[in-house]
Amino acid sequence: MQYSTTAVNPSSRSVDCLIVGIYEGGTLSSGANDVDQASRGKIKRLLKSGDLTPKLGQCMVLTDVTGVRAPRVVVVGLGKQNAFKAKQFQAAILAALRAISGSKCKSVLNCLTLEAITGSSEYYLARYTAQAAATALYRFTQLKSDKKPAASALRRIEVALPSRGGAGKAMRGFEHGDAIGFGMSLARELGNLPSNICTPSYLARSAQKLARDSKLLQTRVLNEAEMKRLGMHSLLSVSAGSQEPGKLIVMQYKGGGRQKPVVLVGKGVTFDTGGISLKPGAAMDEMKFDMCGAAGVLGTMATVARLQLPINLNVIVPTVENMPSGTATNPGDIVTSMSGQTIEILNTDAEGRLILCDALTYSRRFKPDTVIDVATLTGACVIALGHHRTGVMSKSDALAASLVAAGELAGDYAWRLPLDDEYAEQLQSNFADMANVGGREGGAITAGCFLAKFTDGLNWAHLDVAGTAWSSGKQKGASGRPVPLLTEFLLARSGALP
Repeated sequence: MQYSTTAVNPSSRSVDCLIVGIYEGGTLSSGANDVDQASRGKIKRLLKSGDLTPKLGQCMVLTDVTGVRAPRVVVVGLGKQNAFKAKQFQAAILAALRAISGSKCKSVLNCLTLEAITGSSEYYLARYTAQAAATALYRFTQLKSDKKPAASALRRIEVALPSRGGAGKAMRGFEHGDAIGFGMSLARELGNLPSNICTPSYLARSAQKLARDSKLLQTRVLNEAEMKRLGMHSLLSVSAGSQEPGKLIVMQYKGGGRQKPVVLVGKGVTFDTGGISLKPGAAMDEMKFDMCGAAGVLGTMATVARLQLPINLNVIVPTVENMPSGTATNPGDIVTSMSGQTIEILNTDAEGRLILCDALTYSRRFKPDTVIDVATLTGACVIALGHHRTGVMSKSDALAASLVAAGELAGDYAWRLPLDDEYAEQLQSNFADMANVGGREGGAITAGCFLAKFTDGLNWAHLDVAGTAWSSGKQKGASGRPVPLLTEFLLARSGALP
């Protein structure tokens, strides 16, 4: 994709499509006002007739508008003008780009960037635009046998600016947004693949391919024999019932000299039946998405490598299948984790924490500055926060606050949940150092408390993306989250933000 900026009046710009907006109450955006004047009141007449709606995200594509050089004008609803902020901007530009994603438009001028948006900047508006383009144009078609739809014709995106003074920041935003979109698309592709293709071995090969594409990135894959020698019996208890061997993927990106690395740990359960604690059959197909934590950290690594950020970043992906069989772990079994702590496995469907705890212990060998694990860990987090915000848990107020703030800036929203000692008491076991579940009450939090037992002395946070990593229903598919949140966090840490 090619990106550029312009300060020319939208109506006189020679592009295939303009994107302008209208607010509730009939107020026109700057771009819409320019188009309206050039067309002698076209937009106001459509508003008056009721053919245009200012509801946020509602679009109409106008063609051959008199006085306008662009053959198409997308008019998108912006909602209330006093409520039009970064979040609403992102929703509007995504809706507009989706409206033309199947057309023959090769070039688009986004005029919504002319609006005054509190707390935003040319950098973020351009970044949101590039990221929205990647989201709108993404299609999962590789496994369809019929004729695949043609790729989008869109090749060039411009943003309109009030003056040329912000062009440099906007171009930086385009660069970062394009890389984030690339990482999100990779995460979505991995998440959407079925489990008969996207196995632990497939994830390992995907990580190795990323390393081949970047001189700053190295990937190592540990097999089950190597993990057994390390004492990762908690992780191996999950893969015990599957014919597909588990893997530990270890990636190291070295762009920050002697800095201590940030370590991202991603849950990679490529299919989760629940094991002996078998899940209900309804919607079990969606358990192919149980590796979206892994997909998210791999997508983030792809973004960082593409941008060549001045930071050291390690990614650790424990990846397994959780299957019932004669060799599967039983409820009541006790295993010894890599840390030496023993775990009574009361529920084999609480498997994500069993692979993450050993990966968290493994992360210590890198003497990390910060460790963040990402996992589709609990249905309880979906009950608590729905599908809108990722759950954040940490003993560090500063780390938790920085992750939530990064989500706000990235438009990839999160919310902090507590990790009080009272919740950890629910994990007490009569037979081992701890149980792997603590009952229904506060299930997302007790899962975080379980992981916290393996992070003493680490600057650690846990992201539960069970509600945000994929969508169900008609729009079923992986979302690519939390690549934007994590990238924002790493951009800030590396000093790469303008």
